[in-house]
Amino acid sequence: MMPARLWRAVALVAAIAVLLGGCAGYYLQAAAGQAALMRARQPLEKVLADPGTAPTLRQQLLVVDAALVFARVELGLPGSSSYRHYADLKRPYVVWNVFAAPEFSLEPREWCYPIAGCTTYRGWFSEARALKSAAELSARGYDVFVGGVAAYSTLGWFDDPVLNTMLGDDETALAGLLFHELAHQLLYVPGDTLFNEGFATLVEEEGTRRWLASRNDQAGLCYFHLRQSRRAAALGILADLRTALAQIYATDGPSDERRQQRSAAFERARTAYAGLRAGWASPPWFDSWFAPGLNNARLAALSSYEELVPAFHALLARDGGDLARFYGSVAALGALEPEARERALGDFGRWPGAGVSAGPAAGNCP
Repeated sequence: MMPARLWRAVALVAAIAVLLGGCAGYYLQAAAGQAALMRARQPLEKVLADPGTAPTLRQQLLVVDAALVFARVELGLPGSSSYRHYADLKRPYVVWNVFAAPEFSLEPREWCYPIAGCTTYRGWFSEARALKSAAELSARGYDVFVGGVAAYSTLGWFDDPVLNTMLGDDETALAGLLFHELAHQLLYVPGDTLFNEGFATLVEEEGTRRWLASRNDQAGLCYFHLRQSRRAAALGILADLRTALAQIYATDGPSDERRQQRSAAFERARTAYAGLRAGWASPPWFDSWFAPGLNNARLAALSSYEELVPAFHALLARDGGDLARFYGSVAALGALEPEARERALGDFGRWPGAGVSAGPAAGNCP
Protein backbone atom coordinates (compact mmCIF):
# COMPACT_ATOMS: atom_id res chain seq x y z
CA MET A 1 0.00 0.00 0.00
CA MET A 2 2.85 2.36 -0.26
CA PRO A 3 3.87 4.59 -3.06
CA ALA A 4 7.55 4.23 -3.57
CA ARG A 5 8.88 7.15 -5.46
CA LEU A 6 11.72 4.80 -6.17
CA TRP A 7 9.43 2.94 -8.56
CA ARG A 8 8.59 6.19 -10.28
CA ALA A 9 12.25 6.63 -11.14
CA VAL A 10 13.47 3.11 -11.83
CA ALA A 11 13.29 3.45 -15.57
CA LEU A 12 15.68 6.38 -15.35
CA VAL A 13 18.10 5.21 -12.69
CA ALA A 14 18.49 1.68 -14.04
CA ALA A 15 20.38 3.12 -16.98
CA ILE A 16 23.04 4.49 -14.66
CA ALA A 17 22.94 1.66 -12.10
CA VAL A 18 26.20 0.19 -13.36
CA LEU A 19 27.91 3.40 -12.27
CA LEU A 20 26.78 3.01 -8.68
CA GLY A 21 28.93 0.10 -7.57
CA GLY A 22 27.27 -1.91 -4.81
CA CYS A 23 23.92 -0.20 -5.46
CA ALA A 24 23.71 -1.48 -9.04
CA GLY A 25 22.09 -4.80 -8.09
CA TYR A 26 19.34 -3.07 -6.19
CA TYR A 27 18.39 -0.69 -8.99
CA LEU A 28 18.57 -3.40 -11.61
CA GLN A 29 16.22 -5.68 -9.65
CA ALA A 30 13.83 -2.75 -9.25
CA ALA A 31 13.86 -2.02 -12.98
CA ALA A 32 13.50 -5.71 -13.85
CA GLY A 33 10.63 -6.16 -11.37
CA GLN A 34 8.75 -3.15 -12.73
CA ALA A 35 9.27 -4.33 -16.30
CA ALA A 36 7.98 -7.82 -15.46
CA LEU A 37 4.91 -6.32 -13.81
CA MET A 38 4.13 -4.25 -16.88
CA ARG A 39 4.57 -7.25 -19.20
CA ALA A 40 2.06 -9.24 -17.15
CA ARG A 41 -0.75 -6.72 -17.72
CA GLN A 42 -3.93 -7.47 -19.63
CA PRO A 43 -6.69 -4.93 -20.35
CA LEU A 44 -9.57 -5.26 -17.90
CA GLU A 45 -12.09 -5.54 -20.71
CA LYS A 46 -10.18 -8.52 -22.09
CA VAL A 47 -10.15 -10.26 -18.73
CA LEU A 48 -13.84 -9.54 -18.18
CA ALA A 49 -14.75 -10.79 -21.66
CA ASP A 50 -12.81 -14.02 -21.24
CA PRO A 51 -15.28 -16.87 -20.48
CA GLY A 52 -12.50 -18.59 -18.56
CA THR A 53 -12.24 -15.77 -16.01
CA ALA A 54 -13.24 -17.04 -12.58
CA PRO A 55 -16.52 -15.55 -11.29
CA THR A 56 -14.80 -14.30 -8.14
CA LEU A 57 -12.17 -12.43 -10.14
CA ARG A 58 -14.84 -11.02 -12.45
CA GLN A 59 -16.76 -9.64 -9.45
CA GLN A 60 -13.62 -8.13 -7.95
CA LEU A 61 -12.76 -6.35 -11.19
CA LEU A 62 -16.30 -4.97 -11.40
CA VAL A 63 -15.80 -3.58 -7.90
CA VAL A 64 -12.58 -1.96 -9.13
CA ASP A 65 -14.48 -0.28 -11.95
CA ALA A 66 -17.18 1.03 -9.59
CA ALA A 67 -14.60 2.22 -7.05
CA LEU A 68 -12.66 4.14 -9.71
CA VAL A 69 -15.82 5.97 -10.78
CA PHE A 70 -16.64 6.75 -7.15
CA ALA A 71 -13.08 7.95 -6.52
CA ARG A 72 -13.22 10.36 -9.42
CA VAL A 73 -16.78 11.65 -9.00
CA GLU A 74 -17.28 11.62 -5.24
CA LEU A 75 -13.75 11.87 -3.81
CA GLY A 76 -12.15 14.15 -6.37
CA LEU A 77 -9.27 11.76 -6.97
CA PRO A 78 -7.46 11.55 -10.31
CA GLY A 79 -9.25 9.91 -13.19
CA SER A 80 -5.99 8.46 -14.47
CA SER A 81 -5.33 5.57 -16.83
CA SER A 82 -4.13 3.46 -13.91
CA TYR A 83 -6.03 0.34 -12.84
CA ARG A 84 -7.42 -0.30 -16.32
CA HIS A 85 -5.32 -3.45 -16.62
CA TYR A 86 -4.98 -6.60 -14.55
CA ALA A 87 -1.82 -8.57 -13.77
CA ASP A 88 -1.51 -11.88 -11.96
CA LEU A 89 2.00 -11.99 -10.50
CA LYS A 90 1.60 -15.53 -9.12
CA ARG A 91 2.79 -14.44 -5.68
CA PRO A 92 1.12 -12.99 -2.55
CA TYR A 93 2.83 -9.57 -2.59
CA VAL A 94 4.16 -7.31 -5.28
CA VAL A 95 7.16 -6.16 -3.22
CA TRP A 96 8.59 -6.72 0.24
CA ASN A 97 9.68 -3.60 2.13
CA VAL A 98 12.56 -3.67 4.59
CA PHE A 99 12.51 -1.30 7.56
CA ALA A 100 15.45 -0.86 9.92
CA ALA A 101 16.10 1.16 13.06
CA PRO A 102 18.99 1.28 15.54
CA GLU A 103 18.66 -0.83 18.66
CA PHE A 104 18.25 2.21 20.89
CA SER A 105 16.37 4.61 18.63
CA LEU A 106 12.87 5.01 17.23
CA GLU A 107 14.18 6.89 14.19
CA PRO A 108 14.16 4.60 11.14
CA ARG A 109 17.08 4.27 8.79
CA GLU A 110 16.56 6.09 5.51
CA TRP A 111 17.58 5.16 1.99
CA CYS A 112 18.07 7.90 -0.58
CA TYR A 113 17.85 7.48 -4.34
CA PRO A 114 18.65 9.52 -7.45
CA ILE A 115 15.58 11.59 -8.39
CA ALA A 116 13.38 9.73 -5.93
CA GLY A 117 14.55 11.30 -2.68
CA CYS A 118 14.63 9.48 0.66
CA THR A 119 12.28 6.90 2.13
CA THR A 120 12.20 5.00 5.42
CA TYR A 121 12.08 1.61 3.72
CA ARG A 122 13.74 -0.29 0.89
CA GLY A 123 11.56 -2.39 -1.40
CA TRP A 124 12.45 -5.64 -3.14
CA PHE A 125 10.54 -7.58 -5.78
CA SER A 126 11.93 -10.81 -4.28
CA GLU A 127 11.08 -11.94 -0.76
CA ALA A 128 14.35 -13.87 -0.57
CA ARG A 129 16.36 -10.78 -1.42
CA ALA A 130 14.40 -8.70 1.07
CA LEU A 131 15.11 -11.24 3.80
CA LYS A 132 18.79 -11.30 2.81
CA SER A 133 18.95 -7.51 3.04
CA ALA A 134 17.23 -7.61 6.44
CA ALA A 135 19.67 -10.24 7.69
CA GLU A 136 22.60 -8.08 6.66
CA LEU A 137 21.15 -5.10 8.50
CA SER A 138 20.43 -7.24 11.56
CA ALA A 139 24.05 -8.43 11.57
CA ARG A 140 25.06 -4.76 11.77
CA GLY A 141 22.98 -4.32 14.93
CA TYR A 142 19.75 -2.92 13.49
CA ASP A 143 16.24 -3.92 14.47
CA VAL A 144 14.62 -5.04 11.20
CA PHE A 145 11.15 -5.71 9.88
CA VAL A 146 10.11 -7.11 6.49
CA GLY A 147 6.55 -6.47 5.34
CA GLY A 148 4.79 -7.67 2.20
CA VAL A 149 3.11 -4.92 0.15
CA ALA A 150 -0.05 -5.46 -1.85
CA ALA A 151 0.31 -2.43 -4.13
CA TYR A 152 2.40 0.63 -4.82
CA SER A 153 1.88 3.69 -6.97
CA THR A 154 4.24 4.88 -9.69
CA LEU A 155 2.55 8.28 -9.32
CA GLY A 156 1.48 8.41 -12.95
CA TRP A 157 4.78 7.46 -14.59
CA PHE A 158 3.25 4.14 -15.58
CA ASP A 159 -0.32 2.91 -15.95
CA ASP A 160 -0.44 0.93 -12.74
CA PRO A 161 -2.45 -2.28 -13.08
CA VAL A 162 -4.78 -3.97 -10.65
CA LEU A 163 -2.71 -6.81 -9.17
CA ASN A 164 -3.76 -10.19 -7.86
CA THR A 165 -1.98 -9.13 -4.65
CA MET A 166 -4.63 -6.43 -4.16
CA LEU A 167 -7.56 -8.84 -4.30
CA GLY A 168 -9.06 -10.75 -1.42
CA ASP A 169 -12.36 -11.62 0.16
CA ASP A 170 -13.06 -8.05 1.30
CA GLU A 171 -14.45 -5.83 -1.48
CA THR A 172 -14.49 -2.83 0.84
CA ALA A 173 -10.77 -3.21 1.53
CA LEU A 174 -10.13 -3.39 -2.21
CA ALA A 175 -11.95 -0.09 -2.76
CA GLY A 176 -10.03 1.49 0.12
CA LEU A 177 -6.72 0.34 -1.31
CA LEU A 178 -7.56 1.98 -4.64
CA PHE A 179 -8.46 5.22 -2.87
CA HIS A 180 -5.12 5.07 -1.01
CA GLU A 181 -3.06 4.61 -4.17
CA LEU A 182 -4.97 7.28 -6.11
CA ALA A 183 -4.33 9.70 -3.24
CA HIS A 184 -0.61 9.26 -3.88
CA GLN A 185 -1.20 10.20 -7.52
CA LEU A 186 -3.05 13.32 -6.37
CA LEU A 187 -0.34 14.52 -3.99
CA TYR A 188 3.13 13.30 -3.12
CA VAL A 189 5.93 15.17 -1.33
CA PRO A 190 9.39 13.75 -2.10
CA GLY A 191 11.27 12.59 0.97
CA ASP A 192 8.41 12.77 3.51
CA THR A 193 7.10 9.26 4.13
CA LEU A 194 5.02 10.20 7.19
CA PHE A 195 3.25 12.99 5.33
CA ASN A 196 2.55 10.96 2.20
CA GLU A 197 1.32 7.85 4.00
CA GLY A 198 -0.66 9.79 6.57
CA PHE A 199 -2.49 11.68 3.83
CA ALA A 200 -3.17 8.57 1.75
CA THR A 201 -4.35 6.61 4.78
CA LEU A 202 -6.77 9.39 5.70
CA VAL A 203 -8.15 9.42 2.15
CA GLU A 204 -8.47 5.64 2.28
CA GLU A 205 -10.43 5.80 5.54
CA GLU A 206 -12.65 8.72 4.60
CA GLY A 207 -13.20 7.33 1.11
CA THR A 208 -14.15 3.94 2.54
CA ARG A 209 -16.65 5.52 4.92
CA ARG A 210 -18.27 7.50 2.12
CA TRP A 211 -18.23 4.49 -0.21
CA LEU A 212 -20.11 2.39 2.33
CA ALA A 213 -22.58 5.18 3.06
CA SER A 214 -23.26 5.68 -0.66
CA ARG A 215 -24.15 1.99 -0.93
CA ASN A 216 -26.30 2.14 2.22
CA ASP A 217 -24.19 -0.68 3.61
CA GLN A 218 -25.15 -0.41 7.27
CA ALA A 219 -23.41 -3.63 8.28
CA GLY A 220 -20.27 -2.49 6.49
CA LEU A 221 -20.40 0.91 8.19
CA CYS A 222 -20.83 -0.73 11.59
CA TYR A 223 -17.79 -2.93 10.98
CA PHE A 224 -15.81 0.06 9.67
CA HIS A 225 -16.49 2.11 12.81
CA LEU A 226 -15.83 -0.89 15.03
CA ARG A 227 -12.44 -1.33 13.37
CA GLN A 228 -11.65 2.37 13.75
CA SER A 229 -12.47 2.26 17.45
CA ARG A 230 -10.40 -0.85 18.11
CA ARG A 231 -7.56 0.46 15.96
CA ALA A 232 -7.43 3.63 18.07
CA ALA A 233 -7.27 1.55 21.25
CA ALA A 234 -4.42 -0.57 19.87
CA LEU A 235 -2.57 2.53 18.69
CA GLY A 236 -2.94 3.97 22.18
CA ILE A 237 -0.98 1.03 23.55
CA LEU A 238 1.71 1.56 20.92
CA ALA A 239 1.85 5.27 21.75
CA ASP A 240 2.50 4.41 25.40
CA LEU A 241 5.17 1.96 24.26
CA ARG A 242 6.88 4.62 22.15
CA THR A 243 6.88 7.02 25.09
CA ALA A 244 8.44 4.40 27.36
CA LEU A 245 11.06 3.45 24.77
CA ALA A 246 11.96 7.09 24.10
CA GLN A 247 12.67 7.53 27.81
CA ILE A 248 14.81 4.38 27.89
CA TYR A 249 16.75 5.34 24.78
CA ALA A 250 17.36 8.88 26.06
CA THR A 251 19.43 7.55 28.97
CA ASP A 252 23.10 6.67 28.71
CA GLY A 253 23.02 3.69 31.04
CA PRO A 254 24.74 0.38 30.31
CA SER A 255 23.55 -1.31 27.12
CA ASP A 256 22.60 -4.54 28.90
CA GLU A 257 20.43 -2.62 31.33
CA ARG A 258 18.69 -0.72 28.55
CA ARG A 259 18.11 -3.97 26.66
CA GLN A 260 16.36 -5.42 29.68
CA GLN A 261 14.27 -2.28 30.07
CA ARG A 262 13.22 -2.23 26.43
CA SER A 263 12.35 -5.94 26.49
CA ALA A 264 10.16 -5.29 29.51
CA ALA A 265 8.48 -2.36 27.72
CA PHE A 266 7.69 -4.52 24.68
CA GLU A 267 6.31 -7.25 26.93
CA ARG A 268 4.08 -4.77 28.78
CA ALA A 269 2.65 -3.63 25.45
CA ARG A 270 1.92 -7.19 24.36
CA THR A 271 0.29 -7.92 27.72
CA ALA A 272 -1.84 -4.78 27.48
CA TYR A 273 -2.99 -5.75 24.00
CA ALA A 274 -3.77 -9.31 25.12
CA GLY A 275 -6.01 -7.87 27.82
CA LEU A 276 -7.72 -5.63 25.28
CA ARG A 277 -8.17 -8.43 22.77
CA ALA A 278 -9.70 -10.72 25.38
CA GLY A 279 -12.79 -8.55 25.18
CA TRP A 280 -13.03 -8.89 21.38
CA ALA A 281 -14.81 -12.14 20.61
CA SER A 282 -14.49 -11.70 16.85
CA PRO A 283 -12.44 -9.63 14.36
CA PRO A 284 -11.20 -7.05 13.65
CA TRP A 285 -8.00 -7.80 15.56
CA PHE A 286 -4.50 -6.31 15.35
CA ASP A 287 -2.47 -9.33 16.41
CA SER A 288 0.30 -8.80 13.84
CA TRP A 289 1.13 -5.42 15.39
CA PHE A 290 2.02 -7.09 18.69
CA ALA A 291 3.58 -10.32 17.43
CA PRO A 292 6.85 -11.48 19.06
CA GLY A 293 8.85 -9.67 16.34
CA LEU A 294 7.69 -6.26 17.60
CA ASN A 295 10.73 -3.98 17.67
CA ASN A 296 11.86 -0.48 16.71
CA ALA A 297 11.69 -1.25 12.99
CA ARG A 298 8.14 -2.61 13.24
CA LEU A 299 7.13 0.51 15.13
CA ALA A 300 8.73 2.61 12.38
CA ALA A 301 6.71 0.76 9.74
CA LEU A 302 3.47 1.30 11.66
CA SER A 303 4.27 4.93 12.32
CA SER A 304 4.80 5.52 8.58
CA TYR A 305 1.08 4.91 8.06
CA GLU A 306 -0.42 5.94 11.38
CA GLU A 307 1.48 8.79 13.02
CA LEU A 308 -0.01 11.73 11.11
CA VAL A 309 -3.47 10.32 10.40
CA PRO A 310 -5.00 12.15 13.41
CA ALA A 311 -3.57 15.43 12.12
CA PHE A 312 -5.16 14.89 8.71
CA HIS A 313 -8.47 13.92 10.34
CA ALA A 314 -8.38 17.20 12.26
CA LEU A 315 -7.49 19.15 9.12
CA LEU A 316 -10.41 17.58 7.22
CA ALA A 317 -12.74 18.47 10.10
CA ARG A 318 -11.44 22.05 10.07
CA ASP A 319 -12.28 22.22 6.37
CA GLY A 320 -15.83 21.10 7.11
CA GLY A 321 -15.40 17.69 5.51
CA ASP A 322 -15.04 19.36 2.10
CA LEU A 323 -12.51 17.21 0.27
CA ALA A 324 -11.63 19.84 -2.33
CA ARG A 325 -10.79 22.35 0.40
CA PHE A 326 -8.93 19.65 2.31
CA TYR A 327 -6.80 18.74 -0.71
CA GLY A 328 -5.94 22.42 -1.11
CA SER A 329 -4.92 22.65 2.54
CA VAL A 330 -2.78 19.53 2.25
CA ALA A 331 -1.13 20.83 -0.92
CA ALA A 332 -0.28 24.06 0.91
CA LEU A 333 1.30 22.06 3.72
CA GLY A 334 3.21 19.98 1.21
CA ALA A 335 4.70 23.13 -0.29
CA LEU A 336 6.24 24.16 3.04
CA GLU A 337 9.79 23.44 4.06
CA PRO A 338 9.99 20.19 6.05
CA GLU A 339 10.43 21.81 9.48
CA ALA A 340 7.59 24.27 8.90
CA ARG A 341 5.35 21.44 7.64
CA GLU A 342 6.10 19.37 10.72
CA ARG A 343 5.30 22.29 13.03
CA ALA A 344 2.02 22.98 11.22
CA LEU A 345 0.95 19.35 11.41
CA GLY A 346 1.94 19.20 15.06
CA ASP A 347 -0.73 21.80 15.78
CA PHE A 348 -3.36 19.25 14.71
CA GLY A 349 -2.05 16.41 16.86
CA ARG A 350 -0.26 13.13 16.19
CA TRP A 351 -1.05 9.50 16.83
CA PRO A 352 -2.54 7.46 18.49
CA GLY A 353 -6.27 7.94 18.27
CA ALA A 354 -7.18 11.62 18.04
CA GLY A 355 -9.49 12.38 15.16
CA VAL A 356 -10.68 8.83 14.51
CA SER A 357 -13.97 8.85 12.63
CA ALA A 358 -16.99 9.01 14.91
CA GLY A 359 -19.36 6.11 14.76
CA PRO A 360 -21.49 3.75 16.80
CA ALA A 361 -20.16 2.37 20.04
CA ALA A 362 -17.69 -0.46 19.61
CA GLY A 363 -19.80 -3.55 19.88
CA ASN A 364 -20.82 -6.49 17.75
CA CYS A 365 -21.89 -5.73 14.20
CA PRO A 366 -24.48 -7.74 12.31
